[in-house]
Amino acid sequence: MKSSKSTIIKLIICLAAMAIMIPVGAATKLLSFKELKSINFDASNIWKIIIMVFAVIFVETVVVMLLGLPKLKSHRARSIISIIGSLVRSLCIIVMICWALTILGVNISTIIASLGIMALIVGFSAESLIADIVTGAFIIIENQYNIGDIIEVDGFRGTVTSIGIRTTCLTDTGENVKIVNNSSMKNILNRSDKISRSISDIGIPYETDLEELESHFPALMQDIFSRHSDIMKTPPRYLGVQKLDDSAVVLRFVADVEDKDIFMGVRALNRELFLGFRKLGVEVPFSQLDVHMDNKSSTAPKNKQ
Repeated sequence: MKSSKSTIIKLIICLAAMAIMIPVGAATKLLSFKELKSINFDASNIWKIIIMVFAVIFVETVVVMLLGLPKLKSHRARSIISIIGSLVRSLCIIVMICWALTILGVNISTIIASLGIMALIVGFSAESLIADIVTGAFIIIENQYNIGDIIEVDGFRGTVTSIGIRTTCLTDTGENVKIVNNSSMKNILNRSDKISRSISDIGIPYETDLEELESHFPALMQDIFSRHSDIMKTPPRYLGVQKLDDSAVVLRFVADVEDKDIFMGVRALNRELFLGFRKLGVEVPFSQLDVHMDNKSSTAPKNKQ
């Protein structure tokens, strides 16, 4: 709310400043719009502009298509290609505007020089845009994250799907897409740099012979790894007794996985441990409530009337 209010205030201030400075600039001849009088809106020029627009769009499409042809595995290379594509699209829009004005007979250099004051004013209102562009450049230069990396920003965990000159797109496991301004990408946790761990806590009854059960773990861990070697980097490890719960002794197991497979690894580990314990004759306990009734009230003599 505060950021939106401040943006509205900035826009109002900029509009008020332009409303005052444009007439003053025209009166003092600091601003010159003589070039606009020579604009020629005949059918030929309009037709040229239409052809030019389609030509620029065609060139942009071809360039973006060529950039997307290489199936790059490097996250950094894909990030650079993404931001180049974003720059190409932005430059094409600028080229179309300038070229159209040139076709209409406008001297672009004179217009740019005469609108220098207004460009400065608009620049103050576009400070967030400039901050996004500069931050986006530093993200690529400093290699903070790349396309395909899994990062966390303000509690949102997702895979970087695109990096533009203004925004970064993140997609979580539920296919939800979050678009974040580059200048807002702060306190980033990049989870793709290191191997992650899938953790499984599973309980056994108190009456279980723990030492006997632990002797079967090496074979069980190797069997689980052979079934899920596409997810797990190494065989799961038994870490020991995690806690003594109300109705179970909780054991902890971990498996090294890539961060993108962390939840899949947890599900696979839970399933295989549950089935493996059952084959070993150990049932995973569930919460139970023992109710003890006092029989005194039922054996007490009834009051005679």
